[in-house]
Amino acid sequence: MGTLFFVVSKIGWALIRPDTILILGIALTFGAAALGRTGAARIWGAFTLAFALAIAVLPVGHWTLRPLEARYPPAPTLAGVDGIVVLGGAELAHLTRLTGLPQTNEGGERFAEAVVLARRFPEARLMFTGGSGALRDLGELSDAQAGVARAFFLRHGIEPGRILLETASRNTAENAGMSLALAAPAPDARWVLVTSAWHMPRAMRSFERAGWPEMTAWPVDQRASPRPRLLSWDFTRQLDLLGRAVHERVGLFVYGITGR
Repeated sequence: MGTLFFVVSKIGWALIRPDTILILGIALTFGAAALGRTGAARIWGAFTLAFALAIAVLPVGHWTLRPLEARYPPAPTLAGVDGIVVLGGAELAHLTRLTGLPQTNEGGERFAEAVVLARRFPEARLMFTGGSGALRDLGELSDAQAGVARAFFLRHGIEPGRILLETASRNTAENAGMSLALAAPAPDARWVLVTSAWHMPRAMRSFERAGWPEMTAWPVDQRASPRPRLLSWDFTRQLDLLGRAVHERVGLFVYGITGR
């Protein structure tokens, strides 16, 4: 069932993401024109152009992503920490193999903040959770992502004995369940969850439903502005923010109805 959910979620998201809708709109416009259906071509062309212009000119990405990022406050007060969990998704395994140095994408703040917390609480365990979330790796276990995390942590002075690596999970729900089985935290243990702010609402709900004890959200990697400019031209940036917002809101809905 877990594999079926994983495959369906990947295919479903590929079909509804904003950039796919834009490409589909262009394809339908040209297809209708090629078939001589001028009216339909005009409708699809107008829809696609309006959709693209709205993304390019209006701060729709900021508007849709900011409420997710504001759900949990940054840098909350911590009285004590027994463990730190950092979610995968920031690692660039292929570039790490190429350069021999741990490489991350724009979400690398997850690793940086995890190291800061690990130094602040030297007795706490530091766990990375995340295998490959790509359909091409279906049925195979990959420790490439965890290898990037381990190299990053070691390079920043974290003792090897403190590091836990969970390498089999493919999505947030599996992150929560598999890391719980690996860490086996005590009922009164206090853990901190580190992930991007826009992903934190879904992550926290999954970890709570998996049965983790006291968990404090430590959101990082904020992307959306609380006061964006009303009119500007930033299509690429807005498309990225909107895509993340739609992905997370759809994920929250699907995880909600499936109990993940």
